[in-house]
Amino acid sequence: MKNNAMAIGVRTRIIYSALAIMTIILSTGENTMAQTKSTAVVKNIVLVHGGLVDGSGWKDVYKILKKDGYTVSIVQEPTIALPDDVAVTKRVIDGQNGPVILVGHSYGGVVITEAGNDPKVAGLVYVTAFAPDKGESAAALIKSAPPGAPAPPILPPQDGYIFLDKAKFPAFFAADVNPDVASFMADSQVPWGVEALGGAITQPAWRTKPSWFLITTEDKMIPPDAQRAMSKRAGSTVVEVKSSHAVYVSHPQAVAQIIEEAARGALVATKEGATNAAAD
Repeated sequence: MKNNAMAIGVRTRIIYSALAIMTIILSTGENTMAQTKSTAVVKNIVLVHGGLVDGSGWKDVYKILKKDGYTVSIVQEPTIALPDDVAVTKRVIDGQNGPVILVGHSYGGVVITEAGNDPKVAGLVYVTAFAPDKGESAAALIKSAPPGAPAPPILPPQDGYIFLDKAKFPAFFAADVNPDVASFMADSQVPWGVEALGGAITQPAWRTKPSWFLITTEDKMIPPDAQRAMSKRAGSTVVEVKSSHAVYVSHPQAVAQIIEEAARGALVATKEGATNAAAD
């Protein structure tokens, strides 16, 4: 009897020890998963504006992202020539401490398609933007617009730069923006270089990086169907918003939301892509 009692006592201690070890392992696993989840969020956001405007239009998107704990940088590219715009953008990327979500509006989509090949870039976000393939430019994509799409009121080039007709700017570029703000945007247009407009992509980053695409259904600058075709070709995660081309001004919350979605999903998508590539 005494031997049986001792045996039972030993087994009991072994069981309790095993349970304690399992508890520690499970607790450690949960902590590791929580830490992995928190560190999987990309905290650096780089915003790239399009043609005819400057980076100040990102102000409200910037404020939302900053409030949510992101480090946000805004590129003020000159929009004179694509290689220069890419170089300016890459300098901002190089200054970031860690991985980056690269965001482009309109022509800014061309810039991020080339600059996004930088190894620090974890994901791309196209905000009603051009997402060209190798050899394509903004000019080529404008010319290949779907039949029946409204033609942007682009004036004849002046000394190698283009502008929109000021009187038509609000209706085509910023129809759902406060009229006073839209009028100011029309009067403060930044010259857009014909050379930048014709700048062709050498290596599209969306072929190797995960991408997100915000499509604006009321856009009269880049037709919604053209946006859908580009986003489908790029394999982007798509969100559609009823808005004008200036969605980053009129709907900053929607723009910030898709950027934050990319920030949460880019590293996971990259890891999954690498795993799938290794399996192939």
